[in-house]
Amino acid sequence: MLLDFEQPIASLEGKLAEMKKLAAESQVDVSEAVQALEDKIKTLKKETYANLTRWQRVQLSRHVERPYTLDYINGLSSSFIELHGDRNVRDDKAMVGGFGEIDGRTVMFIGQQKGRNTKERQYRNFGMANPEGYRKALRLMKLAEKFNKPIVTLIDTPGAFPGLEAEERGQGEAIARNLKEMFMLKVPVICIVIGEGASGGALGIGIGDRVYMLENTWYSVISPESCSSILWRSWNYKEQAAEALKLTAKDMLGNKLVDGIIKEPLGGAHVNPEKMIRTLKKKILSTLEELEAIPAEERIMQRIEKFGQMGVVAE
Repeated sequence: MLLDFEQPIASLEGKLAEMKKLAAESQVDVSEAVQALEDKIKTLKKETYANLTRWQRVQLSRHVERPYTLDYINGLSSSFIELHGDRNVRDDKAMVGGFGEIDGRTVMFIGQQKGRNTKERQYRNFGMANPEGYRKALRLMKLAEKFNKPIVTLIDTPGAFPGLEAEERGQGEAIARNLKEMFMLKVPVICIVIGEGASGGALGIGIGDRVYMLENTWYSVISPESCSSILWRSWNYKEQAAEALKLTAKDMLGNKLVDGIIKEPLGGAHVNPEKMIRTLKKKILSTLEELEAIPAEERIMQRIEKFGQMGVVAE
Protein backbone atom coordinates (compact mmCIF):
# COMPACT_ATOMS: atom_id res chain seq x y z
CA MET A 1 0.00 0.00 0.00
CA LEU A 2 1.45 3.33 -1.11
CA LEU A 3 0.80 6.58 0.70
CA ASP A 4 0.37 9.75 -1.36
CA PHE A 5 3.80 11.18 -0.52
CA GLU A 6 5.44 7.89 -1.57
CA GLN A 7 4.18 8.08 -5.17
CA PRO A 8 7.25 9.91 -6.61
CA ILE A 9 9.54 7.28 -5.06
CA ALA A 10 7.39 4.44 -6.43
CA SER A 11 7.45 6.03 -9.89
CA LEU A 12 11.26 6.09 -9.94
CA GLU A 13 11.45 2.53 -8.61
CA GLY A 14 9.13 1.46 -11.44
CA LYS A 15 11.47 3.06 -13.98
CA LEU A 16 14.44 1.33 -12.33
CA ALA A 17 12.73 -2.06 -12.61
CA GLU A 18 11.97 -1.41 -16.29
CA MET A 19 15.56 -0.40 -16.94
CA LYS A 20 16.92 -3.56 -15.30
CA LYS A 21 14.46 -5.72 -17.24
CA LEU A 22 15.43 -4.05 -20.53
CA ALA A 23 19.13 -4.55 -19.77
CA ALA A 24 18.58 -8.24 -19.05
CA GLU A 25 16.59 -8.82 -22.23
CA SER A 26 18.80 -6.82 -24.62
CA GLN A 27 22.21 -7.53 -23.08
CA VAL A 28 22.92 -3.78 -23.17
CA ASP A 29 25.21 -2.34 -20.47
CA VAL A 30 23.20 0.29 -18.61
CA SER A 31 24.98 -0.15 -15.26
CA GLU A 32 25.89 3.55 -15.04
CA ALA A 33 22.30 4.65 -15.67
CA VAL A 34 21.03 2.09 -13.15
CA GLN A 35 23.50 3.28 -10.53
CA ALA A 36 22.57 6.93 -11.14
CA LEU A 37 18.86 6.14 -10.78
CA GLU A 38 19.47 4.09 -7.62
CA ASP A 39 21.39 7.01 -6.11
CA LYS A 40 18.57 9.37 -7.06
CA ILE A 41 15.99 7.10 -5.41
CA LYS A 42 18.09 6.82 -2.25
CA THR A 43 18.49 10.61 -2.04
CA LEU A 44 14.77 11.18 -2.66
CA LYS A 45 13.86 8.67 0.06
CA LYS A 46 16.12 10.35 2.60
CA GLU A 47 14.73 13.79 1.78
CA THR A 48 11.11 12.60 1.80
CA TYR A 49 11.19 10.72 5.11
CA ALA A 50 13.34 13.35 6.84
CA ASN A 51 10.78 16.07 6.08
CA LEU A 52 7.45 14.36 6.71
CA THR A 53 4.62 16.46 8.08
CA ARG A 54 2.95 15.40 11.32
CA TRP A 55 -0.05 14.04 9.43
CA GLN A 56 2.20 11.99 7.15
CA ARG A 57 3.82 10.39 10.20
CA VAL A 58 0.33 9.57 11.51
CA GLN A 59 -0.35 7.86 8.18
CA LEU A 60 2.88 5.85 8.47
CA SER A 61 2.00 4.80 12.03
CA ARG A 62 -1.22 3.26 10.66
CA HIS A 63 0.33 1.52 7.65
CA VAL A 64 -1.45 -1.77 7.13
CA GLU A 65 1.84 -3.67 6.77
CA ARG A 66 3.40 -2.18 9.90
CA PRO A 67 4.39 -4.77 12.56
CA TYR A 68 1.87 -5.13 15.38
CA THR A 69 2.40 -6.13 19.00
CA LEU A 70 2.40 -9.92 18.44
CA ASP A 71 4.77 -9.51 15.47
CA TYR A 72 7.27 -7.80 17.75
CA ILE A 73 6.77 -10.22 20.64
CA ASN A 74 7.20 -13.30 18.46
CA GLY A 75 10.22 -11.69 16.80
CA LEU A 76 11.81 -10.79 20.13
CA SER A 77 11.03 -14.09 21.86
CA SER A 78 10.76 -17.64 20.55
CA SER A 79 9.23 -18.87 23.80
CA PHE A 80 6.28 -16.50 24.31
CA ILE A 81 3.47 -17.94 26.41
CA GLU A 82 0.28 -15.88 26.14
CA LEU A 83 -1.85 -15.56 29.28
CA HIS A 84 -5.58 -14.87 29.11
CA GLY A 85 -8.42 -13.32 31.07
CA ASP A 86 -8.92 -10.72 33.80
CA ARG A 87 -10.40 -13.29 36.24
CA ASN A 88 -13.55 -11.20 36.37
CA VAL A 89 -15.43 -10.73 33.09
CA ARG A 90 -13.68 -12.26 30.07
CA ASP A 91 -10.55 -12.34 27.95
CA ASP A 92 -10.14 -9.09 25.99
CA LYS A 93 -8.63 -9.94 22.59
CA ALA A 94 -7.53 -6.33 22.04
CA MET A 95 -5.04 -6.64 24.91
CA VAL A 96 -2.44 -9.41 24.77
CA GLY A 97 0.24 -10.39 27.25
CA GLY A 98 2.40 -13.13 28.66
CA PHE A 99 5.90 -14.23 29.54
CA GLY A 100 8.65 -14.52 26.97
CA GLU A 101 12.44 -14.74 26.92
CA ILE A 102 14.87 -12.29 25.32
CA ASP A 103 18.38 -13.75 25.23
CA GLY A 104 17.60 -15.93 28.26
CA ARG A 105 16.00 -13.08 30.22
CA THR A 106 12.32 -13.58 31.12
CA VAL A 107 10.11 -10.56 30.44
CA MET A 108 6.39 -9.87 30.78
CA PHE A 109 5.10 -8.52 27.48
CA ILE A 110 1.82 -6.57 27.38
CA GLY A 111 0.32 -4.65 24.49
CA GLN A 112 -2.65 -3.80 22.29
CA GLN A 113 -3.12 -5.98 19.21
CA LYS A 114 -4.78 -4.86 15.96
CA GLY A 115 -5.90 -6.96 13.00
CA ARG A 116 -4.83 -6.91 9.34
CA ASN A 117 -8.15 -7.81 7.70
CA THR A 118 -11.80 -7.16 8.54
CA LYS A 119 -12.27 -10.44 10.43
CA GLU A 120 -9.13 -9.95 12.53
CA ARG A 121 -9.97 -6.30 13.21
CA GLN A 122 -13.39 -7.26 14.54
CA TYR A 123 -11.85 -10.06 16.63
CA ARG A 124 -9.31 -7.62 18.11
CA ASN A 125 -11.87 -4.79 18.34
CA PHE A 126 -9.51 -2.61 16.25
CA GLY A 127 -6.99 -2.58 19.10
CA MET A 128 -9.42 -0.79 21.44
CA ALA A 129 -9.47 -2.50 24.83
CA ASN A 130 -12.46 -2.76 27.16
CA PRO A 131 -12.10 -2.40 30.97
CA GLU A 132 -11.37 -6.12 31.26
CA GLY A 133 -8.41 -5.58 28.92
CA TYR A 134 -6.84 -3.08 31.31
CA ARG A 135 -7.67 -5.28 34.30
CA LYS A 136 -6.05 -8.20 32.49
CA ALA A 137 -2.98 -6.03 31.87
CA LEU A 138 -2.81 -5.10 35.56
CA ARG A 139 -3.18 -8.75 36.60
CA LEU A 140 -0.22 -9.64 34.41
CA MET A 141 1.84 -6.74 35.76
CA LYS A 142 1.20 -7.90 39.31
CA LEU A 143 2.15 -11.45 38.28
CA ALA A 144 5.42 -10.15 36.85
CA GLU A 145 6.07 -8.24 40.07
CA LYS A 146 5.38 -11.37 42.11
CA PHE A 147 8.08 -13.29 40.22
CA ASN A 148 10.39 -10.27 39.99
CA LYS A 149 10.30 -10.09 36.18
CA PRO A 150 10.58 -6.81 34.20
CA ILE A 151 7.64 -5.53 32.15
CA VAL A 152 7.67 -4.32 28.54
CA THR A 153 4.47 -2.73 27.21
CA LEU A 154 3.89 -2.14 23.50
CA ILE A 155 1.40 0.65 22.83
CA ASP A 156 -0.64 0.70 19.61
CA THR A 157 -4.24 1.81 19.99
CA PRO A 158 -6.64 4.43 18.60
CA GLY A 159 -7.97 4.67 22.17
CA ALA A 160 -9.85 2.68 24.79
CA PHE A 161 -13.18 1.29 23.55
CA PRO A 162 -15.78 4.11 23.92
CA GLY A 163 -18.90 1.92 23.93
CA LEU A 164 -21.69 2.19 26.48
CA GLU A 165 -21.01 -1.32 27.82
CA ALA A 166 -17.37 -0.38 28.45
CA GLU A 167 -18.43 2.64 30.49
CA GLU A 168 -20.94 0.51 32.40
CA ARG A 169 -18.15 -1.89 33.38
CA GLY A 170 -15.90 0.97 34.57
CA GLN A 171 -13.59 1.96 31.74
CA GLY A 172 -12.39 5.12 33.48
CA GLU A 173 -11.84 3.35 36.80
CA ALA A 174 -9.88 0.53 35.17
CA ILE A 175 -7.49 2.92 33.41
CA ALA A 176 -7.13 5.12 36.50
CA ARG A 177 -6.29 2.10 38.65
CA ASN A 178 -3.63 1.03 36.15
CA LEU A 179 -2.04 4.49 36.33
CA LYS A 180 -1.90 4.33 40.12
CA GLU A 181 -0.62 0.76 40.29
CA MET A 182 2.00 1.16 37.56
CA PHE A 183 3.66 3.98 39.51
CA MET A 184 4.23 1.58 42.40
CA LEU A 185 5.49 -1.51 40.57
CA LYS A 186 8.77 -2.72 42.07
CA VAL A 187 10.08 -4.20 38.81
CA PRO A 188 11.51 -2.25 35.84
CA VAL A 189 8.85 -1.07 33.37
CA ILE A 190 9.60 -0.10 29.77
CA CYS A 191 6.82 1.38 27.61
CA ILE A 192 7.20 1.64 23.83
CA VAL A 193 4.78 3.31 21.40
CA ILE A 194 4.98 1.15 18.26
CA GLY A 195 2.11 2.73 16.31
CA GLU A 196 -0.76 4.86 17.57
CA GLY A 197 -0.79 6.16 21.13
CA ALA A 198 -4.16 7.74 21.73
CA SER A 199 -5.57 9.11 24.96
CA GLY A 200 -6.11 7.07 28.12
CA GLY A 201 -6.22 3.93 26.02
CA ALA A 202 -2.46 4.29 25.55
CA LEU A 203 -1.73 5.75 28.97
CA GLY A 204 -3.42 2.77 30.66
CA ILE A 205 -0.28 0.74 29.93
CA GLY A 206 2.04 3.72 29.49
CA ILE A 207 3.48 4.51 32.92
CA GLY A 208 7.06 3.32 32.95
CA ASP A 209 10.62 3.99 34.05
CA ARG A 210 11.43 4.59 30.40
CA VAL A 211 8.92 5.56 27.72
CA TYR A 212 10.11 5.32 24.13
CA MET A 213 8.50 6.01 20.77
CA LEU A 214 9.37 4.53 17.41
CA GLU A 215 10.32 7.22 14.91
CA ASN A 216 7.07 7.20 12.90
CA THR A 217 4.52 6.99 15.71
CA TRP A 218 2.27 9.46 17.51
CA TYR A 219 1.17 9.98 21.11
CA SER A 220 -1.62 12.38 22.02
CA VAL A 221 -4.72 12.98 24.09
CA ILE A 222 -6.83 12.68 20.92
CA SER A 223 -6.49 11.58 17.30
CA PRO A 224 -6.25 14.26 14.57
CA GLU A 225 -9.61 13.18 13.09
CA SER A 226 -11.45 13.41 16.41
CA CYS A 227 -9.80 16.74 17.19
CA SER A 228 -10.86 18.04 13.78
CA SER A 229 -14.44 16.86 14.26
CA ILE A 230 -14.66 18.66 17.62
CA LEU A 231 -13.04 21.95 16.58
CA TRP A 232 -14.24 22.20 12.97
CA ARG A 233 -17.25 19.84 13.01
CA SER A 234 -15.56 17.97 10.16
CA TRP A 235 -12.77 15.43 9.62
CA ASN A 236 -11.47 17.48 6.67
CA TYR A 237 -9.10 19.48 8.89
CA LYS A 238 -7.18 16.49 10.27
CA GLU A 239 -3.88 17.76 8.80
CA GLN A 240 -4.21 21.08 10.62
CA ALA A 241 -5.26 19.25 13.79
CA ALA A 242 -2.16 17.04 13.61
CA GLU A 243 0.07 20.10 13.31
CA ALA A 244 -1.64 21.80 16.26
CA LEU A 245 -1.49 18.70 18.47
CA LYS A 246 2.30 18.32 18.04
CA LEU A 247 1.96 14.57 18.46
CA THR A 248 5.06 13.11 16.78
CA ALA A 249 7.98 11.41 18.55
CA LYS A 250 10.15 14.48 17.96
CA ASP A 251 7.49 16.73 19.52
CA MET A 252 7.05 14.44 22.52
CA LEU A 253 10.79 14.26 23.15
CA GLY A 254 11.09 18.03 22.84
CA ASN A 255 8.38 18.46 25.47
CA LYS A 256 10.08 15.88 27.73
CA LEU A 257 7.05 13.60 27.65
CA VAL A 258 9.05 10.57 26.46
CA ASP A 259 12.59 9.44 27.18
CA GLY A 260 13.80 8.65 23.69
CA ILE A 261 13.11 7.89 20.03
CA ILE A 262 13.91 4.51 18.48
CA LYS A 263 14.97 4.94 14.87
CA GLU A 264 13.08 3.01 12.19
CA PRO A 265 14.41 1.67 8.87
CA LEU A 266 14.20 4.22 6.05
CA GLY A 267 10.58 4.23 4.90
CA GLY A 268 9.11 2.91 8.14
CA ALA A 269 9.14 -0.21 10.32
CA HIS A 270 7.11 -2.16 7.74
CA VAL A 271 9.88 -1.85 5.12
CA ASN A 272 12.27 -4.03 7.14
CA PRO A 273 10.50 -5.59 10.17
CA GLU A 274 13.47 -7.86 10.98
CA LYS A 275 15.81 -4.87 11.30
CA MET A 276 13.22 -3.03 13.41
CA ILE A 277 12.91 -6.01 15.76
CA ARG A 278 16.70 -6.23 16.13
CA THR A 279 16.87 -2.51 16.95
CA LEU A 280 14.06 -2.85 19.48
CA LYS A 281 15.67 -5.88 21.09
CA LYS A 282 18.96 -4.06 21.53
CA LYS A 283 17.20 -1.07 23.10
CA ILE A 284 15.14 -3.19 25.50
CA LEU A 285 18.15 -5.18 26.72
CA SER A 286 20.35 -2.11 27.24
CA THR A 287 17.54 -0.30 29.08
CA LEU A 288 16.82 -3.30 31.33
CA GLU A 289 20.50 -3.50 32.25
CA GLU A 290 20.43 0.18 33.17
CA LEU A 291 17.20 -0.05 35.20
CA GLU A 292 18.07 -3.23 37.09
CA ALA A 293 21.14 -1.51 38.49
CA ILE A 294 18.85 0.93 40.34
CA PRO A 295 17.28 -0.17 43.68
CA ALA A 296 13.51 -0.74 43.46
CA GLU A 297 12.48 2.05 45.86
CA GLU A 298 14.72 4.56 44.12
CA ARG A 299 13.36 3.48 40.75
CA ILE A 300 9.78 4.02 41.96
CA MET A 301 10.61 7.52 43.23
CA GLN A 302 12.30 8.41 39.94
CA ARG A 303 9.23 7.18 38.05
CA ILE A 304 6.88 9.30 40.18
CA GLU A 305 9.12 12.34 39.94
CA LYS A 306 9.46 12.05 36.16
CA PHE A 307 5.71 12.07 35.54
CA GLY A 308 5.13 14.66 38.26
CA GLN A 309 7.30 17.15 36.41
CA MET A 310 5.33 16.90 33.18
CA GLY A 311 3.16 19.81 32.09
CA VAL A 312 3.15 23.52 32.77
CA VAL A 313 1.53 25.14 35.79
CA ALA A 314 0.49 28.80 35.53
CA GLU A 315 -0.38 30.56 38.78
